[in-house]
Amino acid sequence: MKKILICMGLAAAGTTALQAAYAPDLNPMETSKLWSLSGTLRGFYDDNYNTAPSGSDKRSSYGFEVSPSFSLNVPLQQTELGLKYTYGLYYYQDRMERTGRPVDQTHQADLWVSHAFTEEWRTKVQDTFVVAQDPELVGGGTPLRVKGNNVHNNGTITLDGQWTRLLGSEVGYQNNFYDYENNANDVAGLLNRLEHLAWVNLNWQLLPTATAFVGYQYGQINYIGNDPIAPGYVSDNRDNRSHYGYVGAQYKPLSNLTLAAKAGIQYVDFYNPPTGISTTGHISPYADLSATYTYLPGSYVQAGFQQKRNATDVVAPDASGRVTQDQESSVVYASVNHKFTPQLTGNVLGNVQYSTFKDGQYDGHSQTWYTLGANLSYSFNPHVSAEVGYNFDDLTSGVPGEKYQRNRIYIGVTGTY
Repeated sequence: MKKILICMGLAAAGTTALQAAYAPDLNPMETSKLWSLSGTLRGFYDDNYNTAPSGSDKRSSYGFEVSPSFSLNVPLQQTELGLKYTYGLYYYQDRMERTGRPVDQTHQADLWVSHAFTEEWRTKVQDTFVVAQDPELVGGGTPLRVKGNNVHNNGTITLDGQWTRLLGSEVGYQNNFYDYENNANDVAGLLNRLEHLAWVNLNWQLLPTATAFVGYQYGQINYIGNDPIAPGYVSDNRDNRSHYGYVGAQYKPLSNLTLAAKAGIQYVDFYNPPTGISTTGHISPYADLSATYTYLPGSYVQAGFQQKRNATDVVAPDASGRVTQDQESSVVYASVNHKFTPQLTGNVLGNVQYSTFKDGQYDGHSQTWYTLGANLSYSFNPHVSAEVGYNFDDLTSGVPGEKYQRNRIYIGVTGTY
């Protein structure tokens, strides 16, 4: 599962967790080439491929992955556009023996277009479309694997303008669409939704290397499952809107060090409760901090922190009939990419997401999700490389039946043209 949400977790608004995949993408697309093809073959062992809670039907399996990829990069005079598509086929031997349906398939398509109208005005459009089963690929609000062709589409458009030498602005809109297949746990009714986020920032150039900004965001989440999710509740009774106010800065004290910070408050209003249930607005802290340090050519450290609210698949109503509305999450992440030699590269990625449930039976209860990934890649030449890696997941939760651990190891080869 290649190139999964690592960059999104560092940069994209609305992302709540940074997850390790079977291997981080250590070979980003060469912008000097118009197009490229690659193919990866990996063998793996997964000791809990269905993310079963501790003490239940935990299954392990050997298997293999086949993952071809195509990328296109077209630089024009004032415009650059790119496209990347990755297909994944995952074969689990244990599932073949038990069910006769051993294969998972995933799809990921990335599209980006940037255009400079003038030196002062620029726009960028980005979109990522994913079809998958594992939680780190879909990122939809459940830490558990969900069978089926589950869809997540993330699209963003921004317009940057420089009004004067010191004053600039950014206007943007982001849309997230989640569509889970219906299943026994009714994840579709709980998590199928449309998320809208619009923002405007005013930027002030304090120094050639430092920019401060103040901004406002409006968020709207509409649940579209149209299913009963608890006594007296249907999906859209968890619809909500948010107002964000924040200040921030971007600072580059050294040529190889970049710092960014954004902090403020988020006011959430669950405006569509069922008849007879009253709700109140919630004020929560909101933050997004990140740092990138390049200490050697090809070697760098990235770290960050995020604080915000996010969707959850937990709904358990309390004695008064109120359900769990969402989670408030704190996310700490860090990664190190080190180039030992021109051929040998290592990568370590860690993430901790600590969440508390809001309202419902588990109001105030916590859920902590730990992930760790390590990868070692050796390039024999510009076209052939080999890799070995390990991923660990640990979920602890105040909700019964959610706790699990998962270990994955893999070894593989990649060919690129």
